[in-house]
Amino acid sequence: MAKCPAPGLPRVTVVHDYIGAKSFLVPPCTSVREVKRLVYEETDLPVQEQRLTHNGKVLDDGVQIGDLLPSPCADVYFKLEGRGLKGGGRFGQTTPPLVEFLKDILRRYPEGGQILKELIQNAEDAGATEVRFMYDETEYGVESLWSPAMAQHQGTALYVYNDAVFTGEDWNGIQEIARSRKREDPLKVGRFGIGFNSVYHITDVPSIFSGDQIAMLDPHQTLFGVNESGQCWNLKTDVKEIKELADQFAPYIGIFGSSAKTIKDGNFPGTLFRFPLRTDPSQLSCNIYNKEKVLELFESFKADADTVLLFLKSVQKISLHVREPDGTERLLYRVVTTENADNELERPEALKTLGEAIDAYSNGIPSSTTTCVTYQLGIETQDETAKETQRTTWLVSNGVGGRGMCADLDNLADDLKFMPSIGIAMPLVDNEDEEAASVGFSGRAFCFLPLPPGEESETGLPVHVSGFFGLTDNRRSIKWREVDQWRDPAALWNELLIMTVIPKAYYTLIVETIRRVQCKKDQEFPLTARGTYAAWPDPKRIKSRWKPILQPLFNELLLEKVIYSLSESWVRVDQAVFSELDTEKGVCETVINYLQSSGMQVAKVPAAVDSALAAYSPEAAEVKRASPSLLRQAVRKHKHKGSSEEKLLLLEFALSDNNYSDLIGLELLPLQDKCFTAFTSSVTEKDAVYIASEEYPRSLYPGLQGRFVSENIKPSVMDKLKKAAKSRGRPCTQLQVLTPERSARLIKEILSKAWPNRDFTVQWEPENPELKHPTTSWLKMVWKHLYIKFADDLSTFDDMPLIPLVCCDEESIRLIKMMNVELVKT
Repeated sequence: MAKCPAPGLPRVTVVHDYIGAKSFLVPPCTSVREVKRLVYEETDLPVQEQRLTHNGKVLDDGVQIGDLLPSPCADVYFKLEGRGLKGGGRFGQTTPPLVEFLKDILRRYPEGGQILKELIQNAEDAGATEVRFMYDETEYGVESLWSPAMAQHQGTALYVYNDAVFTGEDWNGIQEIARSRKREDPLKVGRFGIGFNSVYHITDVPSIFSGDQIAMLDPHQTLFGVNESGQCWNLKTDVKEIKELADQFAPYIGIFGSSAKTIKDGNFPGTLFRFPLRTDPSQLSCNIYNKEKVLELFESFKADADTVLLFLKSVQKISLHVREPDGTERLLYRVVTTENADNELERPEALKTLGEAIDAYSNGIPSSTTTCVTYQLGIETQDETAKETQRTTWLVSNGVGGRGMCADLDNLADDLKFMPSIGIAMPLVDNEDEEAASVGFSGRAFCFLPLPPGEESETGLPVHVSGFFGLTDNRRSIKWREVDQWRDPAALWNELLIMTVIPKAYYTLIVETIRRVQCKKDQEFPLTARGTYAAWPDPKRIKSRWKPILQPLFNELLLEKVIYSLSESWVRVDQAVFSELDTEKGVCETVINYLQSSGMQVAKVPAAVDSALAAYSPEAAEVKRASPSLLRQAVRKHKHKGSSEEKLLLLEFALSDNNYSDLIGLELLPLQDKCFTAFTSSVTEKDAVYIASEEYPRSLYPGLQGRFVSENIKPSVMDKLKKAAKSRGRPCTQLQVLTPERSARLIKEILSKAWPNRDFTVQWEPENPELKHPTTSWLKMVWKHLYIKFADDLSTFDDMPLIPLVCCDEESIRLIKMMNVELVKT
């Protein structure tokens, strides 16, 4: 400590709430730093962690005590501030080493095809239109490198190219590993956040070549110096060093349009990532990568390739390549989007409208509606290995919620920097494949790109759904509100998105599909009217978390003309009669044709649509079914003027629900005389219609064809009519089954018609057709019938001419009336 002569020493008192007051006698030439050292000797508080203030001002270390004294021997007071004083020393949270931080990311973010998707997302955010992946087996020189340690990274690598150029924000963002740039721009899927760092599954030294810069990252901080995690070169200002390190930069020449001239000119019009494969375990990862594993990544990508571009707005082409050690480059696989051939501007114009809605929401412009746009999109995959090309066509509906539709959604959007945007896509298949395609299609959840396959991403919907969803940390699944995270804002956001924006976009998709089918004469639209039902969600199949879509969707949808009738008209649900007939074809067709001829719009819908109608039709709107009851109402109102065959088929259906009392008024009862009569409630003898049987055969009652049900009907129909005749123990129609008493009355009626007079004997000429007398065989049948049914009492047949009398001197036969036995004796 410096010394200076003085008659008396001033007193310096250092005060702190925790350590109290510490006083020191020091010469006036003593500096503030020397006072701090005295404090350190008593408190162990390091000098660099102390801050002394005097009269509210912080003192610099070089200030002398004498400059602060009002008089040479006066006292001076300092206030001490310092970190860790209450803990006795240094205190505070620290970040883990970079390698440990990245290892934790890799643990949470499994390797696989999702790595490639993250790189595609980054390209999408940059506005790129094309992405290329290439596995390169080239071994580059190792003579002129930054350091000998770089030699191990000059070999086999995975390249990823896109045609967008890094911005200054991108260069900053890729260095901020714990913070995604999407926080500043909600339209970005997640640029260079956790997703990008999943590339460390593959490599230890990723590098980027874009615009006029080449940069390399070294999380181990060993290649470019102590505590240095990367190095960047500018093609224009670091020309000399780039030339000297020719081998170091050789891997960026001759790849996807980059050449020596590109380096010389100082500008690469795109972005090229190079990921040298990890060939030995490192502190970051023990995961060794080789050609087989890279090709596995490619195969994993191909599994989703036909949908990976479905909801992207910028990227329209992705390809997979291999470059052999001799420099031969081969295309393995390619997927591209194609515009609607009938309207190539449809998608660009739709996306422009969508962008305007997004800008309006971001700028806080109120809107009470969801902005929806729809366009047709083709996706073509070309597999060069299998020599296969497949084409699929989709109808995509995108929607952006309006600011003001849901206050909670707006607040969460502002807090989370999210955007209430949604996409719905349904496959458009050839007409003959509609039914099979709808059965085999399984809808999945997307967050711009498809989420990893599995139960978590399955929705149970017949469409794919993409949304600006809040995802779990590893970006593999959608966050949902659980008991332990009920108030999680991202999970609440997802639920609100499902209840507010998705139903409207879904509604738009279905209505627009119908509109395009109606206009298909003017354009090529690969879907039939019935095929539109493939877009309807099945309440029985949809996963529980997605069910909140249904009520608001059907509240709107069922008010529109979304039902296609068999007469080729689009009608509302309340205007349609739904047929789910499972009877034989003839009955079904006849019933439907009759209902249509009666002015009804009959429609057949798949089971999924029928389930939706049953569950979500408004209470006031009854869903009309092609039922026996409806048919009976129609026949009573409009009658039936068709053929006998049609009447019998209608009767069969009218009887199928066993509601026999509702048959009254239907002129569908077939008689043996080939006429039809109406069902009535009359039970008088003259109106009765009888049903013959083995016990009472119809041949026993000649001349009464108009009183008997036709025997030329199906046994099943006859059984139903017999039940109608016995309904509730009494007839509810004029139908009657025969009994001995009824049989006797009919026989009497036959005899009375043949011999209406009251003579005791009558002339019987069975061979004379003009007289229409009963035949001999009939008389024998009657007596057999009497023997069986009336053996004990024949009085019922008194006065009936049933006894034949043959006279020797007469050619004709006479019949004698039966009389009481006592009367005969007299």
